[in-house]
Amino acid sequence: MAKFQLKINGKTQTVDVDPNTPILWVLRDHLNLVGTKYGCGIAACGACTIHLNGVAVRSCSLPVSSIGTGSITTIEGLSQNADHVLQKAWEEHDVPQCGYCQAGQIMSAAALLKRKPKPSDKDIEDAMNGNLCRCGTYLRIKEAIKTASKNL
Repeated sequence: MAKFQLKINGKTQTVDVDPNTPILWVLRDHLNLVGTKYGCGIAACGACTIHLNGVAVRSCSLPVSSIGTGSITTIEGLSQNADHVLQKAWEEHDVPQCGYCQAGQIMSAAALLKRKPKPSDKDIEDAMNGNLCRCGTYLRIKEAIKTASKNL
């Protein structure tokens, strides 16, 4: 076990965990930030997407020891009141079905819009590639991202 000071959603948190523990489990099991979901455990589905220094990363395969002084943002930190432009667009376009993948989808989309506020269709497709949705709401996700980009 080792102590780690992590900057998460603008706050410094201290955890005492095995250095190889994936940050997903630190967030969920030690800090009760359960918005980030476990999907596959091999960084292939995107349900566990968070931001590390503003970049979308898969938290299920990222050991806590690799975070260093980086800044983490989870779905809980994206907006205080769930009123981020993407969250509003998600509701407007009725994106969620089961909802399981949606936090990861929104976090990937947020990283895209931060880096490219007016993305093309190809930009959206490239950024969202690898975020799997068992319900198949990909077209609604794309439309929601376009709406969010207009409302930035």
